[in-house]
Amino acid sequence: MRTVYVGIGSNLGDRQSTILAALQRLRKSARVEEVSSYYETPPANGVAGPAFLNIAAKLVTGLEPIELERFARSVETAIGRQTRTPLDARPIDIDILLIDDLVADFGRFEVPHPYLDARAFNLIPLAEIAPHVVEPRTGKTIAELAAAVPHEGITRKTRAIHFVANRQEETPDVRLSLNRVGVSSVKHIIRLNVAGVERQFYGDFTMVADLAPDKAGVHMSRFAELLEAATLDVLARKDKPSRIEDLTEQIAREIVGSQGALRADVRLRAEFGLERWTPVSGKRTEETYTLIGIAHADAHRTRRIVGVEAEGMTACPCAQLMVREHSIRELQEAGFSAADATRAVDALPVATHNQRGRGGIYIGAESPYSDDLRAEDLVEIVESSMSSETYDLLKRPDEFFIVNKAHHNPKFVEDVVRGILARALDVYADFPDGTYIAASQVNYESIHKHDAFAEAFGLFGEFRRELRDNTHVDQKTDLATWLGTRPSSVVSL
Repeated sequence: MRTVYVGIGSNLGDRQSTILAALQRLRKSARVEEVSSYYETPPANGVAGPAFLNIAAKLVTGLEPIELERFARSVETAIGRQTRTPLDARPIDIDILLIDDLVADFGRFEVPHPYLDARAFNLIPLAEIAPHVVEPRTGKTIAELAAAVPHEGITRKTRAIHFVANRQEETPDVRLSLNRVGVSSVKHIIRLNVAGVERQFYGDFTMVADLAPDKAGVHMSRFAELLEAATLDVLARKDKPSRIEDLTEQIAREIVGSQGALRADVRLRAEFGLERWTPVSGKRTEETYTLIGIAHADAHRTRRIVGVEAEGMTACPCAQLMVREHSIRELQEAGFSAADATRAVDALPVATHNQRGRGGIYIGAESPYSDDLRAEDLVEIVESSMSSETYDLLKRPDEFFIVNKAHHNPKFVEDVVRGILARALDVYADFPDGTYIAASQVNYESIHKHDAFAEAFGLFGEFRRELRDNTHVDQKTDLATWLGTRPSSVVSL
C-alpha cells in the first residue's frame, strides 16, 4: 500500500460539489484518510476563468504510480472534464503531488524548476494536513516550502455560514391568554452581509407572539402595526445587524421587550443570489437561493435558527438498476458475452428518470459556534447532497455535464437528506452535541403524479449517537423543543 498526497481543484460550476464528487470517486480505488480545508486561489499562470477552489487529500492505495495516474485521469473524465488544454478553465483538476518518497506532479504543465513559486495553491492546502512530510528533492518539510511561497490572493474558506413602538396598554374584554397572535407575509427590503458583501434582499416576515391575558392584542390591525413598527425600528438603526439570524433575533427581543409579550417568534424568508460559473462553458451566472432565519425570544433568552433552501436534480437509482439489468440482457441476446455486456454497461452512464428537487438545511447553534454559519457554505452542503446542481443558464456542453454527473450519482430522496446531515456533521464536527439540525428534500417527480419527500431533525448528539452506537434514537428533539416554545420531553444526552 502506498501513501499518496493529491491536490484537487475546480474553477467551474459548483466547485465544492464537484470536488466532493471527485473524492467520492477516488474512494473506489483509494482510502481517503485526511482532507484539508478549502482554499480559494486566483487562476495561476494564465489559466482562464474564475477563482479556483483547492484542497489537498491524503490517500492510501494499492495502485502503482502509472495506474494511479490513469485512475485520476479517469475520475476527471467521469466528472466531466473534457479538455486537457493547460490554460483552459476546468470543472475538476487532480494533481498527484507525492507518492511515498517520490515527487510526483507539483506542476503538470510546467517544468518543476520554479514550482515553489508557481504551485502555492497545492502547497498551502498540503501544508495543513502534511506539515512534517519531507519533500525529497529539497529535503525540506512541506510546511517550510509552503511558508516560502507567496500567499497573496489565497484565502482559506471558513468552513462553516456566516449571515419601539409604544404599545398602548389596554385590558382586553375577555381575559384569556393567546398562544400565537401576529402577522405573516410582511414584505420589507433588507440589506445583509453575505460572503463579505452587502446584499439587498426582499424579505418575507412572519411574526407572532404569545400574550398574557391582561395584554391587548385582540385588534389584529393594531397588533400588526406594532409588530411592523418593531421591524422597521431594527432595520432603521445605524448599527444594522449583518446576518439574517441577528435580524430575526433582535426583532423577537424587541417584540418581547416593547410589546410586553410572553414569547415571540420571528421567521424570515429572503431570496438571495450567489455568483456561479457554468461547469463547462464557464459562463457567469447568479443563481437564486432562499435564506431562512428563525428566532424565538422570551423573558430569559433567545434562540435562533439559520437555514437555506436550494434547488438541484436527482436521478432515480431504482429505475437505473432496472435499465442496467435490461441492457445487460439485451447485449447478451445480441451476442455479447456476459462479461463484455457488463463491462460495456459499466463504461456508460445508465438511463433513468430525473426530477428537479428542493433541499433545505436548518441549523441552530449557540454562540460562538453560530458565528461560523454562513449561507454560501450551507448552500454547498445542500447542492452537493443531490445528484447534481442545476443552473438557470446552460449551454449544450453544460447540459451534458449535469446529466452525466447526475446519472453517475443516482440518489433517492432519502439519500439526499442523509447526505445533508452527514456533510453538516462533518463540516461542523467541532459543534457541541446540543446543536440543532434539520434537513429536508422534496423531489418533484417526473413520471409519478406525486412528489417524494423526506426530512429529519434532531440534535447533533442524537445523530452522532446513532452513527457511533449503530442504534435508533427514536425520540429526537424537534424545532419547537429546541427553540423553547414548549417544554422539552426529550431526555438529555
